[in-house]
Amino acid sequence: MKIAVLFGGTSEERDVSIASAAQIIPALRRLGHEVSAVDTATGRLDSAAERRLLATGVAPEPPSNAQIANVRGRAIALSPTAFNIREVELVFLALHGGAGEDGRIQAMLDLAGLAYTGSNHISSAAAMDKDLSKRLFRSIGVPTPNWLMAPVAEETVESALGWPVVVKPNKQGSTVGLTVVREPVRLRAAVDRANGYDSEVMVEAFVAGREFTVGILNGLALPVGEIVAPGEVFDYKSKYQAGGAREIFPADIGAAESAQLKDYALHAHGVLKLGAYSRIDFRRDDQGNFWCLEANSLPGMTATSLLPQAAKAAGIEFPDLLDQICRGALKGR
Repeated sequence: MKIAVLFGGTSEERDVSIASAAQIIPALRRLGHEVSAVDTATGRLDSAAERRLLATGVAPEPPSNAQIANVRGRAIALSPTAFNIREVELVFLALHGGAGEDGRIQAMLDLAGLAYTGSNHISSAAAMDKDLSKRLFRSIGVPTPNWLMAPVAEETVESALGWPVVVKPNKQGSTVGLTVVREPVRLRAAVDRANGYDSEVMVEAFVAGREFTVGILNGLALPVGEIVAPGEVFDYKSKYQAGGAREIFPADIGAAESAQLKDYALHAHGVLKLGAYSRIDFRRDDQGNFWCLEANSLPGMTATSLLPQAAKAAGIEFPDLLDQICRGALKGR
């Protein structure tokens, strides 16, 4: 099959996307597919450019504003013609954040009549918008931490949420721009920081406790995983640096708790109308209550990312996972 892998792009998660593509592209080729590597910022890559780009790793911090501005300044127009991918049978989306995950590229591919992996443009946009997705979670009884949208006064935060709170861009991933705020005097600076990544900022009640994740694949919940981060949040450095966090699959929890998490994850996936796969993240508080944090419509896809680890715990090796994702995309057309 002729497959174009779209990755890179112009979001703050560009490096993470490149790391996903570095695993996906060779695995698809080993499965016998004819694969084109396409950086959505610069276009289709020749063999030499592909090797250079895919050899880069994920730095401890996301790209700076200046680095992202430089990439955006050189980016090509967003169209299948510019990507030179009209002849492919399937587009594999290895994009994270920004236009790659918020539905814009999905809408473009829909208009071009191209099959692609992941979720459609409406579902992608809904999952990326944390305020909207949390409203939908609540509508079906999936618990999610209380939240407010900035601007909001310190007094309102204290009375409605209490301290500490998590301040984060409403439409961003990989904890980019996220701050845990423990006292009112630091709220404004945290909101200003998040505003640097998104015009909408969420202020959410911080849930102390254990962190869990549930992958969804073709309508089934994969084994629950637990993330043991060195700090109070599973931040960018912990996610992408060697030894940054312990990820345990399957999680060491009881059968009833596992079933509850899977049920919540399936309902969260369903209410957002997500596609063949996703990943839903949770926290469990000290009283044993689970709280849904967010849904990821295009979760990380390196061989050691959370969704592939969950699939492996279910007996699905990385190449088979990619094959199932590809087949699911074509079946959905």
